[in-house]
Amino acid sequence: MELQKDFFSYQAQTTQFAAGFEVEKAEGSYIFGTDGKRYLDFVAGVSANTLGHSHPKIVNAIKEQAEKYLHVMVYGEYAQDKPVALCRLLAEATPDPLEVTYLVNSGAEAIDGSLKLAKRYTGREEIISFKDSYHGNTHGALSVSGNEYHKREFRPLLPMVSFIEFNNEDDLDKITEKTACVILETIQGAAGFLVPQNDYLKKLKKRCEEVGALLILDEIQPGFGRTGKLFSFEHYGIVPDILVMGKGMGGGVPVGAFMSSKEIMNSLSHSPKLGHITTFGGNPLIAASSYATLKEILESGLMNEVDRKEELFRELLVHPKISNINGRGLMLAVNLGSPEYTLKVAQKCMEKGLVVFWQLYRNEYLRISPPLTISLEEIKEGCQIILEVLNEN
Repeated sequence: MELQKDFFSYQAQTTQFAAGFEVEKAEGSYIFGTDGKRYLDFVAGVSANTLGHSHPKIVNAIKEQAEKYLHVMVYGEYAQDKPVALCRLLAEATPDPLEVTYLVNSGAEAIDGSLKLAKRYTGREEIISFKDSYHGNTHGALSVSGNEYHKREFRPLLPMVSFIEFNNEDDLDKITEKTACVILETIQGAAGFLVPQNDYLKKLKKRCEEVGALLILDEIQPGFGRTGKLFSFEHYGIVPDILVMGKGMGGGVPVGAFMSSKEIMNSLSHSPKLGHITTFGGNPLIAASSYATLKEILESGLMNEVDRKEELFRELLVHPKISNINGRGLMLAVNLGSPEYTLKVAQKCMEKGLVVFWQLYRNEYLRISPPLTISLEEIKEGCQIILEVLNEN
């Protein structure tokens, strides 16, 4: 237990009830503990391990790049093979007018960069976000996140940020000619994987176009195949002005990015120059992993399996203690009624060899976001454990 002791002694904690689980290795859909047990992973590093753990194509891509060179220059100065290849593949895989990508270190940094880009391009100051939204924990990302409990101790935050209600069409009139951008999670994550309804995204996009505001879509969680499309906005018949990504795009390494048209993105290159600057964004090692991840997602057919896997989860997770299941694809939130009970279920599942988690704002929801590579048999195995726990507790 020396590792766990040092973990609690020297590494900063984010909660007062961290598990301190000691990891030996991870492969495929499983994490192996130093206790000699294996644990089926229904969380995938909170949607980060899109292709599971230690996918051989990702590991090989990292090894090959590490043998060539690591960091050589601050972002945007040198042409390097893997960052360029990643940006080109993203442009080929996304609809117009998404053309160019700015690579950064995390989803939260990508959110900050996208807000700066929108304000710089439009010359406006007002930002509109959504109640119960979550965009990250840097000061900028926290400013546009919509849960006051998680924000109030860190004020003052960015000024001129207003919040409207997700799926509420009456609120769209609050978007005006003063609005630089509207920032929205295509599927609200921390709020319990809430999906757009009644063509809401089309109506939102139309309103933004009417007043000249840019639409920023945060695809940090659903992006890279988790809903059966590369990005979930593709289900809803719109294209954002700025697209933000992170988490699953790296296959398990820290990365983020924002995409836009050349015209809009060029705003950051002048007046002032270096409108956004990042030392390690576009790091070749990270880009190699991201490129391998994206290429495998696009070529493997994994996205075609998502609907069937979602159906299986919904078929199996039927129980009197489950009131509803939110979400789409392989980002599902299972309502167990109370935060206390959900935490207990997560702990008991862990004891039986299944890793599950909870939603950040809505702790009564059990989070299910496994790797895209999870098999039907592994889904059955994990759901059986959940049902056993629900029956026993």
